[in-house]
Amino acid sequence: MTPRPATRVRLTGISKSFLGVPVLHGVDLEVRGGEVHAVMGENGAGKSTLLKVLAGVHRPDSGTIEVDGAEVSFAGPTDAQRAGIAIIHQEFTLLPHRTVAENVYLGREPVRRMQVDRRRMVADTRELLDWLGEEGIDPTDPVSSLSVAQQQVVEIVKALSTNARVLGMDEPTAALADHEVELLYDLVRRLRDRGIAIVYISHRMREVFDLSNRITVLKDGRFVICAPTSELTSEDLVRHMVGRDLGEYYPDRAKPGDLGPVRLALRGAGNDRVRDLNLQVRAGEIVGLAGLQGSGRSAVARAVFGVEPLTRGVLEIDGVPRRVKRPRTAVRLGIALVTEDRKAAGLALRQSVRDNTLLVRRAALRGARSRARSDLPALLKLVAVVATGEHQEVRYLSGGNQQKVVLAKWLAVEPKVLVVDEPTRGIDVGAKRAVHELLRDLARRGVAVLMISSELPELIGMSDRILVMHDGTLAGELPAGASEGAVMALATGHGVGAAA
Repeated sequence: MTPRPATRVRLTGISKSFLGVPVLHGVDLEVRGGEVHAVMGENGAGKSTLLKVLAGVHRPDSGTIEVDGAEVSFAGPTDAQRAGIAIIHQEFTLLPHRTVAENVYLGREPVRRMQVDRRRMVADTRELLDWLGEEGIDPTDPVSSLSVAQQQVVEIVKALSTNARVLGMDEPTAALADHEVELLYDLVRRLRDRGIAIVYISHRMREVFDLSNRITVLKDGRFVICAPTSELTSEDLVRHMVGRDLGEYYPDRAKPGDLGPVRLALRGAGNDRVRDLNLQVRAGEIVGLAGLQGSGRSAVARAVFGVEPLTRGVLEIDGVPRRVKRPRTAVRLGIALVTEDRKAAGLALRQSVRDNTLLVRRAALRGARSRARSDLPALLKLVAVVATGEHQEVRYLSGGNQQKVVLAKWLAVEPKVLVVDEPTRGIDVGAKRAVHELLRDLARRGVAVLMISSELPELIGMSDRILVMHDGTLAGELPAGASEGAVMALATGHGVGAAA
């Protein structure tokens, strides 16, 4: 019988309040060496606060922390670091114009004869990279020359350089492209296999089930359950996190009688990225667009919106052929696009909820300023944004509320066609439900919704029909409720489907 790995860190009865408001209520967490322990819960459940208590950023009001069986008390992050605990945050802390080695040892540079020992710094960084099996990164390269995934590796190497035995990772895939996520998976498994204890916070069901050994669920700052991942299902997690079964997680689909005329049609359409596109989306319908990374899913969205205009074929809005050469034209024709990266392309983070919501309407529709101001309260109520007020900067909102502001921005121009690319990426399950309800409500109001998503359960749960992309063209169409296997068969080029 294989002995159970030793407990690296144990948090018992951890409570924490801010300005008299309780955030954690007697939470327990135990993490063993050589395991990935996922912590899940909605926004506000206390996940990040618990991680910051572990990292010494916050001191608990009550409860105990043990590292390797000995009780400890952290006055700050440096104490936690000395105890072998390091945290990888969502936002990188690297200096882009310094080298990999300089970032790894920033503030802890080795010294020889009263000078920074750069040779040793580079050699030690190289040794850590080799230990991780990361031969593609040169310690002398500037961080600005690295991909996002490689910068993630540097953050991990920086943590390991402090002799970390416990590694906390807060939404580590949030900034990664799909193909980079697999690279992180491999790295996390290597860390686990080398005996590192990993606390892994994520909203993504797939990666939690792919990577973790055990899962702890928090709800409203309270411990709900800790169980081996093999003993849990997606349905179990949703029920523990939000108090509903997965079957109640997606709103009802449209019925045939709910659908109106064709709003968006592509006939033989294409450009340098996609070809021979034939599709229709009707008023009141949510059509899912599936496909692997690089299949052309997002290229379809950009083509419809005029970012990468179609060079052949026909695009029709309400049965009328239209030429969409730029986004401004698309907006005036009633087409809206919610991009996959809300922070980089969807929001002005340092501007207010109000200014973000009215941004497109003021820029694209002349004479709309006074009406936009009067419509603002109704718009924010429709999408149920939770903020201190319309003047709050959107960078201070949760991911789910930021996404609601993006949707409000486009609802302000009253679109006929709404294209949404990864509409719930990086937001918790409760916020996802709210976005799903909003999209279905828009469809009921007569909007045609084309939805791109990498999460197959979401795509299947939300779509009235599913179109699948492969190698820049449509591989086939599947009905509502199709299986994940059927979608993946088409996405990989091994399925046979009806023409879309």
